[in-house]
Amino acid sequence: MTGTDNDGRRLSGLVVGSLVALGFGTGFVMANSGGLPSPWPTVIRIAGAVVAIALLVTLLRVAPSAPAPRQGDVAGFTDRRYLYTVAGEIVALFGGLYVINQVLDAPEVGVAWVAVVVGVHFFPLARAWRMPLYNWLGTAMTALGVAGFLAHALGASDGTVGLIAGVGSGAALYATVAAAIQDTRTRATQGAYGNQQ
Repeated sequence: MTGTDNDGRRLSGLVVGSLVALGFGTGFVMANSGGLPSPWPTVIRIAGAVVAIALLVTLLRVAPSAPAPRQGDVAGFTDRRYLYTVAGEIVALFGGLYVINQVLDAPEVGVAWVAVVVGVHFFPLARAWRMPLYNWLGTAMTALGVAGFLAHALGASDGTVGLIAGVGSGAALYATVAAAIQDTRTRATQGAYGNQQ
């Protein structure tokens, strides 16, 4: 994904961030569509794979034209805030899943918990890496996780919970990659026009 500072300069992370998002997005789609009646798991998985491949091809075409990141914009994966965020995410994920599976015996809402925790972890990353797009992604995934919990409480099937919280989160990750690619295209175009003036 990309991030910007006040001058609109591109920050590092488009390729790495997009590849991570595509990987996790595909994982969410593939792992959480199986509880639906046939033929929906196959349809959703094929659609997810097609979207992921299309985004990957587009990313590889756009990335070389993206403005080079400036040194010192963000610390990236070495930033302490990133490390603290990931550490907190791991504790929350495994601690919450332990309670959900062992104490509450409700594994069907595990995906909703994962969506909430992963969604929340994007808020500090948005600040640390100056990526406002992560605030939108965090909001979407957190809301999808909460919606998964609510659907379960209202008697929805496990497949429906997986569709909402899992497949929905995958779609949110795909949409974020698409937005980052479009942002990079726009900046490259504006840079090209700016250089002509």
